[in-house]
Amino acid sequence: MGMTMTQKILAAHAGLESVKAGQLIMADLDLVLGNDITSPVAIHEIEKMKVDGVFHKDKIALVMDHFAPNKDIKSAQHCKCVREFACKNEISNFFDVGEMGIEHALLPEQGLTVAGDVVIGADSHTCTYGALGAFSTGVGSTDMAAGMATGQAWFKVPSAIKFNLTGKPAKWISGKDIILHIIGMIGVDGALYRSMEFVGDGISYLSMDDRFTIANMAIEAGGKNGIFPVDELTEQYMKEHSKRPYKVFEADPDAEYDEEYTIDLSALKPTVAFPHLPENTRTIDEVGDVKIDQVVIGSCTNGRMDDLRIAAEIMRGKKVAKGVRVIVIPATQKIYLQAMEEGLLKDFIQAGAIVSTPTCGPCLGGHMGVMAEGERCVSTTNRNFVGRMGHVESEVYLASPAVAAASALTGKISGPDEVV
Repeated sequence: MGMTMTQKILAAHAGLESVKAGQLIMADLDLVLGNDITSPVAIHEIEKMKVDGVFHKDKIALVMDHFAPNKDIKSAQHCKCVREFACKNEISNFFDVGEMGIEHALLPEQGLTVAGDVVIGADSHTCTYGALGAFSTGVGSTDMAAGMATGQAWFKVPSAIKFNLTGKPAKWISGKDIILHIIGMIGVDGALYRSMEFVGDGISYLSMDDRFTIANMAIEAGGKNGIFPVDELTEQYMKEHSKRPYKVFEADPDAEYDEEYTIDLSALKPTVAFPHLPENTRTIDEVGDVKIDQVVIGSCTNGRMDDLRIAAEIMRGKKVAKGVRVIVIPATQKIYLQAMEEGLLKDFIQAGAIVSTPTCGPCLGGHMGVMAEGERCVSTTNRNFVGRMGHVESEVYLASPAVAAASALTGKISGPDEVV
């Protein structure tokens, strides 16, 4: 029996000719990632190990993005802990205020992850890098500590689900609509500890930003990872952003999949996930009259250039509805600068939105957008659990940048065709 794309990558990094689903392996790591919330726990665990430094100062990335710029004394202490560790161990890829961005947008932009890599990160959305044809997955802080110390991690080789994407999506349909449709279809545990492997002619119509969004939310279906085949667009992206060599792995023709789904992208409509689970999806024509208090456009899911361009196109020359707060968060400093040079920030500000420094911000109820009791938010983030963005009786509706921007203008959940 042949191997899936993910299984081939894991076999190569374990020094094995082949692996099969359920097998336990030790694999070499190309990158270990941590942020300002998860890294301090890992650092304290490393101190207990009494190891002499880290396995490779160039293969660790530490990004201050969740509560940075520091929102309070506790977050300041966390960041101080990571800064001191990065300095002591001469960590090459340490990103603090002024250089940092949201980790899962920043690392591909910096060329730190490429096709064929094995990457672990103490953040569940580390699965984002599957868009580049890498195996990447989230782990706990203890596993992060072991990875930083040894350069290895153990895995149970996942089985896989194949998603065959066909057809060309309509104008306002993005990667967010596609992945919300999939999660609505299979549920939040539909891919539990399995690899979500995306194939098909429809991929050619997806930008890299679309693919990053889809891979990013594999974890919201319970997936161990999400992964795309490497095509010309992927290679172009890697050549533009990275000097590292990459390796292309392809699934065998006789690879085994637990399930296979075919999704006609041309038939999809803008999709919204209602509280309090990403699987609670409705198409825009099923939404009804849902008034909102806040809109967030940003995050590791949808804070990239395509996302900001789409939102600005809809909001340009118009005004945010009275009583609605709109927060736009470019995912990295580079994206922030490019959005400024293209005039997008001016479009947002003239419409009545605010623009934040790159940060996770309100996505996890961190800061700069935390909600009060009874408030509703349309957000381009990735989770809408109870209390995710503030009070346990607030509500988060997950949507694409197009739907978020349109909703900002009407004051209720709306599709882009209603305002453009």
